[in-house]
Amino acid sequence: MDWKGRRQSDNIEDERGSSPMSGGGGFRFPGGGIGGGGLSFRTIIVLVVIFLILRAMGVDVIGLLQQSGMLEGGGSGYQQSTSNGSGGGQPANDEMKQFVATILADTEDTWSGIFKSMGQTYTDPKLVLFSGRFPSACGQASAATGPFYCPSDQKVYLDMAFFQQMKDQFGASGDFAQAYVIAHEVGHHVQDLLGILPKFNQARRSMSEVDANKMSVRIELQADCFAGIWGKFTQQKGILQAGDLEEALNAAQQIGDDTLQKRTQGYVVPDSFNHGTSAQRVKWFKKGFDSGKLSDCDTLNNPV
Repeated sequence: MDWKGRRQSDNIEDERGSSPMSGGGGFRFPGGGIGGGGLSFRTIIVLVVIFLILRAMGVDVIGLLQQSGMLEGGGSGYQQSTSNGSGGGQPANDEMKQFVATILADTEDTWSGIFKSMGQTYTDPKLVLFSGRFPSACGQASAATGPFYCPSDQKVYLDMAFFQQMKDQFGASGDFAQAYVIAHEVGHHVQDLLGILPKFNQARRSMSEVDANKMSVRIELQADCFAGIWGKFTQQKGILQAGDLEEALNAAQQIGDDTLQKRTQGYVVPDSFNHGTSAQRVKWFKKGFDSGKLSDCDTLNNPV
């Protein structure tokens, strides 16, 4: 993918190396859906009582937590910043950040043009780079949750360590595969602006878990299709290289619910799917890529 030298978005919030702890989730990639999280009030009370008892016994609880790695930054709840305020000693404007900013800018250009053609105005999302964990309006962002979009603050949250995980654990490498991840989350932002996410969030409150999962699959597949639309416009700009499309399709294949479940537990549970099968994810990304039309991404009213 010929991305260098192109416009970079200003809508990047680089919080790497300064990641306060919290709890929760959002629209994640590839695990998906709205995540819950946080400690109950009763649990907090119990923990406080245990803490006080141990302190009374002369046990250095804070020291133990720091030593075990459960608490970072001398008990402040923040990871200690390294050089240039960027986690892991990375420079403030390292190449991966430039890549993410360039892809985000490209999604801004694509969706601004599409919304303008519909007589609407596209509002750019923010993209938060973090390392380890960081609070969002949807709760805690963490490396374990993967990238996700939070409709409450209209931000995409990304720990770029996920890209290495894609390569090492999922067998999905390449810059266009990484760009697909970003475009997918931006696809959720598009759904938010179009009023699709608010309707889904309201409807799921009265759904069973199985029905909510089925609806989540349709939401996620539409985000894949929207990512495909972005890919189509990127292709038209002449910046895709040989093998780029295959990288994205392979990524879609590797993070399908059935493929992930087979890899992690050896069997699949279809009722628990919340992103779609590998075949479905490939199908809908390819559909958006081939047509470039929003009307061809109606996963809510058509068979998936």
